[in-house]
Amino acid sequence: MRNIDTIYVDGAFVTPLGDERSPLFNPATEEQIGAVRLGDARDVDAAVIAARRAFPAMSRTSKAERIAMLKRLSAAVAARAADLVATMAEEYGAPGYFTGFAVQHAASVFLDMAETLESYEFRRTIGRAEVEMRPSGVAAAITPWNSNYGFICSKLATAIAAGTTIVIKPSEMSALQTQLLAECLHEAELPRGVLNIVNGTGAVAGSALSAHPDIAKISFTGSTATGRAILAAGARTIKRVTLELGGKSPTIILSDADLDHAIPQVLMTGFGNSGQACIDGTRILAPEDRLDEILGRLKAGAEALKVGPATDPAVQIGPMVSLKQWERVQSYIRLGLEEGATLLTGGEGRPDHLDRGWFVRPTIFTGVTNDMRIAREEIFGPVLCVIPYRDEAEAIAIANDTDYGLAAYVQSSDPESARRVAGQIEAGRVTINGAPHEPLAPFGGFKQSGVGREFGPFGLEAFLEPHAIIA
Repeated sequence: MRNIDTIYVDGAFVTPLGDERSPLFNPATEEQIGAVRLGDARDVDAAVIAARRAFPAMSRTSKAERIAMLKRLSAAVAARAADLVATMAEEYGAPGYFTGFAVQHAASVFLDMAETLESYEFRRTIGRAEVEMRPSGVAAAITPWNSNYGFICSKLATAIAAGTTIVIKPSEMSALQTQLLAECLHEAELPRGVLNIVNGTGAVAGSALSAHPDIAKISFTGSTATGRAILAAGARTIKRVTLELGGKSPTIILSDADLDHAIPQVLMTGFGNSGQACIDGTRILAPEDRLDEILGRLKAGAEALKVGPATDPAVQIGPMVSLKQWERVQSYIRLGLEEGATLLTGGEGRPDHLDRGWFVRPTIFTGVTNDMRIAREEIFGPVLCVIPYRDEAEAIAIANDTDYGLAAYVQSSDPESARRVAGQIEAGRVTINGAPHEPLAPFGGFKQSGVGREFGPFGLEAFLEPHAIIA
């Protein structure tokens, strides 16, 4: 049992004033592995005071100084990559392919932002005006449990590049990961008060941050429902807000797609991060004239995926993060059957070879219409829906018939057709034929998938305000 009993404020690990404790679990075994002492509104206030005190000096740092900070942060995270992977595997349960990517990504986001900063012009002449891009003010970040390292590091990297200070409230369910990452970030020797981390619940610490009068900017990643609450709380003091929220992303398989290539990509984007990712392509749009072939390949591919603990390197789908999340996913599987959908594979309960852990059978529904709740609501587990379409126009219409617009995927053998379809989808990012990640591209959503963008120059400017002098 490991007890996390400190938070990180003003450059030091300190005991929180809050005394509530929350248990920590290994989701693959259901065993309690630790506990975290949670900060409260008083701890948030102390962190904001530290960040506010450090802000004037940080806002005056040069581009070279900020780049040097970013490089030190990247090196500090990379130096403990193996420990970070092991802790994430234990506390979150993600398979090796994901934990390896997550840790590498956490280190690389600092270098990506350093690259953005190198070429970014903070001063510009526009007409007769001299315009300077200045940091908005003290920032807050509220991050989720499904990629703890990456979200903390990406938001910190952007704050550093913008020349601001930040208070981060991670998920209390990821406290072991947060503690180890905080130790890494401490080694980068940032100026005191630039980085502050407060463990706490959303209802207490998150709410205190969202409403704090000295917070000028909030960056949140999580559910759409929580995003609405943060937007409302921030409105009282007109905070600048970036929200990266839920998704119900379509994957459009065009009729000319090479299924040998497409089906593994469809399953990877649908079941990525064990289904616990806002960008997962959970609605599979399949052409009617190839539906039987596609269903057969999807069934075979899904049933070949190995489900189990992260200790097995062959595992491709790990457990849900908590009992609550497992029960939520099970309820959606039951709902799909109640709505009249048909199971192609999967279903309720654990896979047959597992008798403990919050594991879900990789599940694919057929006979789905886009008005069903399983096609409209974010399930956040390894549950996919196959929706047939007659022609390209109907595929685009179904893809866009959603409250969300975070990500989308297109599979086609014809680059021109793929780009034509991609250009008509209402989503912040559309990926064609499993194209590799582009770290400098803007990330964020249309509609109820969010407000604003992260990464690259778009993400940097979300932390900046233009200041014009006209003479």
